[in-house]
Amino acid sequence: MKRTLLLSIALLSSLIIIEGCGTVKTNSSQVKTDQSKAISLFNGKDLSGWYTFVKGRGTGIDPKQVFTVSDGLIKISGEEYGCITTNEEYSDYKLIVEFKWGPRTFAPRVDRARDNGILLHSTGEDGGYSGTWMYSIECQIIEGGTGDFLVVGDGTDKFSLTSNVAPKKPGGGNVYMPGGQPLTINKGRIDWFARDPNWKDVLGFRGEKDVEKEVGKWNRIECIADGDNLTVYLNGVLVNQAYRVKPSRGKIQIQSEGAEMFVRKVEVIPLAAK
Repeated sequence: MKRTLLLSIALLSSLIIIEGCGTVKTNSSQVKTDQSKAISLFNGKDLSGWYTFVKGRGTGIDPKQVFTVSDGLIKISGEEYGCITTNEEYSDYKLIVEFKWGPRTFAPRVDRARDNGILLHSTGEDGGYSGTWMYSIECQIIEGGTGDFLVVGDGTDKFSLTSNVAPKKPGGGNVYMPGGQPLTINKGRIDWFARDPNWKDVLGFRGEKDVEKEVGKWNRIECIADGDNLTVYLNGVLVNQAYRVKPSRGKIQIQSEGAEMFVRKVEVIPLAAK
């Protein structure tokens, strides 16, 4: 029978450990994958398997070298908006990305929170959204908000997701909460479960319960696409979940959005057959 995220608050409860700081620890290794078919999407030498897209320039045109490879790392300068995009489409997988922030930021976000993202299930034309990215479902990478979901869609239900959220506070956003009320969105975002309610878009923001490590330290983000379900772990902590995700397959993009970022690992592991 097809798994769903609603299937099991009971199963989730069996995996959860509540830490003193309030984080939710689970074990992503319990997700059944076919390790023998793991695909490394970064060979440490070049961007084979990817192509670049820079806003206002197009595919494969990157004169400022926003996207380069050196010393076994993908360097995303952030100087211009754009992305690297996989040549292939993927579904039913665990995606592992290991990243860290660099010190540099650029206008218009030079004094704002370092911001990038992983765009999953990307479909349609390059630059279809705001002349920059393909329509997609974003796993946000931003200081204080890494693990947020954003619908980077066309405003229709062709790009949407449902998540269980906490009761909304005045002036607050929609925050993921296991066992919360289902909410379906086709634009906007679902914040990770412990996003600081006083978050500000300022450089170097740190929330009291942030799971992301400090600038310059490596982070590991895991995005599990199981049919139309999405689950995100950050540094071993389950931070967000969604279901009834549309679409449920597509290319993968990694953004440049004003902040320097380094990536040392990008791996796709197919889920084991059910």
